[in-house]
Amino acid sequence: MGEVHGWCEPCFGGVRDAFARNFADGRELGASVAVYQAGRPVVELWGGLAGDGAWRRDTIAFLASATKGLVAAAALVLVDRGLLDLDTPVAAYWPEFAAEGKSEIPLRWVLGHRSGVVAVDPPLTLADIRLRTPVRDALAAARPAWQPGQGHGYHCLTMGWLVCEVVRRVTGRTVGEFFAEEIAGPLGLDLHITLPPGTDGRLAGLVPPTERQLLRGRGHPQLEALNRAIGDPTSLFHRSTFGSVAVTAELLSSAGTCQVEIPSCGGAGNAAALARLYAALAGEVDGVRLLRPETTAAARTPEAGGMDLVLGCHTAYSSGFMLPGGPMWPGADSPAAFGHAGVTGAFAFADGDLAFAYVPNRMAELIEGGGDRVRRLVEAAYRAHG
Repeated sequence: MGEVHGWCEPCFGGVRDAFARNFADGRELGASVAVYQAGRPVVELWGGLAGDGAWRRDTIAFLASATKGLVAAAALVLVDRGLLDLDTPVAAYWPEFAAEGKSEIPLRWVLGHRSGVVAVDPPLTLADIRLRTPVRDALAAARPAWQPGQGHGYHCLTMGWLVCEVVRRVTGRTVGEFFAEEIAGPLGLDLHITLPPGTDGRLAGLVPPTERQLLRGRGHPQLEALNRAIGDPTSLFHRSTFGSVAVTAELLSSAGTCQVEIPSCGGAGNAAALARLYAALAGEVDGVRLLRPETTAAARTPEAGGMDLVLGCHTAYSSGFMLPGGPMWPGADSPAAFGHAGVTGAFAFADGDLAFAYVPNRMAELIEGGGDRVRRLVEAAYRAHG
């Protein structure tokens, strides 16, 4: 059941070894891992179970918040084309957003988790999300949880919807539609912010971690405040997650989540597609380069860092991406790296000419990525890269 399939270049054999070890140690159920170097694939591996059958090369899985990397890519492509500007207030594109003291919030504060618009009240339902207009209205009416620009905190659900509305205002398309047509299409990516009809049969079933695995994750010394906040309805973390969306069995089902646009956390794909995306954000892949070097620099330039007002631990963000530092980042502390993790365990990043992605179907022990499974793989990729 833990047999590893795929291929890797000989010098990246350590990634295959680490991947196989995850299965041998009983840490993995099903997963894929991929690496690009200098714009070309050097690792594409998959293995394990994806529900009732074996994980295949075309199996896709939930990305959770690693979907935010897709959203950020779409925003930066529009910045690169001159259709968006990071320093322009969101209200210039979306006038209704100016309510409740939000008129001066620039796009970069939304992408950098500094806007303070992290929660809505009352909670959105799945019907609201399908209709889209109630989501837009709720965000326009929302009051920032702190003085915008004065501190930062993870926009768990709101980041994707805020960017989605800005993208819609300038392109006439949702962020999922724009990503599919302008990024996934040209690069041939099996990567989706909203799952297209007919593809849900390839979606691996999501498996929560065991109680023992959860306890291991919650024992992380830097996550003490977050672990308290998860169970506290008055906490900003709780208000920005469970307090902002009415969680139901339908919302948590594979089809229910992936077939409506929840751009902060509802995406699906596999490691080969994610690694190819990050390679094209950092450089050129098969003649396609998504961003000019100066725009790629915005992906790795810090916008915020330090104590996260929502997560209660150290985090760092650029214009839409996580940066190294703190317990949510399982990679090396490199100033050139940018990427995103998700609670499913998915993690992808670019660092110079190295691009890495990992997508499992057993959820992470930590709230966003992390854990020994992915850390082993990342370390092996760096050793091979040199």
